[in-house]
Amino acid sequence: MPWEDELFAFLDDLEQQAGALWDADRAPELVDRERAEYQQVPLAARLMASLDRDLTLHVTGVGAVAGRLERVARGWCLLAGLGQDWVVRLAAVAAVDGAADRAVPEVAWSPVTRLGLGSALRRLADAGERCVVHRTDGARHDGVLRRVGQDFVEVLEGDPPRVTLVAFEAVAAIQSRES
Repeated sequence: MPWEDELFAFLDDLEQQAGALWDADRAPELVDRERAEYQQVPLAARLMASLDRDLTLHVTGVGAVAGRLERVARGWCLLAGLGQDWVVRLAAVAAVDGAADRAVPEVAWSPVTRLGLGSALRRLADAGERCVVHRTDGARHDGVLRRVGQDFVEVLEGDPPRVTLVAFEAVAAIQSRES
């Protein structure tokens, strides 16, 4: 082997060793940086990456709710279960089983996902179908959503009918009636 080839092979070997040392030296820094960046990932971003997956949401005041995740938006998500749908307020989600390993940053979300819980409830009110409003304290309101205010929803329930105002902060989930 000519001396030039030996020299270049030696230099290549030194360059590879230096690269390996550089990578080994930077590994702890990269782990710290990854950990610091991950603390900025919200639950909604993980759920957004889990669209069209079967999940189980453990909802405060309700318990386990299973179904296919169909929509995620600002502060709520839509889970399609067997014979019923669930609009779940994200603040009431205590745990999630079956979520994707990745996350989708909010800047990559569709503009439609910026619609809040009030928009979802207005759609239910417009449909006029019976539903069950589950509160985070475990109470339930079985009736029809009438009107939606800035931070509350009117539920027409009971016989004789009466209107109950339920604050968004108290809502855990809204369940469609089984068909």
